[in-house]
Amino acid sequence: MNSKLVYLVQTDTTVGFSSTDDEKLSNLKKRPTTQKILQVVDSFTTLKQFTRIPKKHKKLIRKAKKTTFIYPNTHSFRVIPKDDKFYDFVKKFKNIYSTSANITTKNFDKEFAVNSADIVVETKEGFSETTSSSIYLLKKTKLRKIR
Repeated sequence: MNSKLVYLVQTDTTVGFSSTDDEKLSNLKKRPTTQKILQVVDSFTTLKQFTRIPKKHKKLIRKAKKTTFIYPNTHSFRVIPKDDKFYDFVKKFKNIYSTSANITTKNFDKEFAVNSADIVVETKEGFSETTSSSIYLLKKTKLRKIR
């Protein structure tokens, strides 16, 4: 798989674009390139390669499901559990940027999503929009819910 391509895929939370090129995703969604995009990772081992997990929050992060954390280094990550259908896709890359498959502030439009992606990865279940992940901002000792 070519990691620079934009994939349209059913993520663990909603229909999304995935790529290792965050600038390409930002341009596709018409959002400022300064706005950071979430990375999904296949394991806690991979997560530790990108950020330091504050000791106080380790247990919370390990137990969290469908939750994105913004770490003290200002990067955001979500660990995909092995029993999730999206895990097999993420595992091929170890880590990959992921964002909802819509123009920023707009609702999901399948035609836009399919036309914008380089490769469409669709299962027999098709695509479905579900609730987006919870987002928490982590500091060394504090935790704040963003969404």
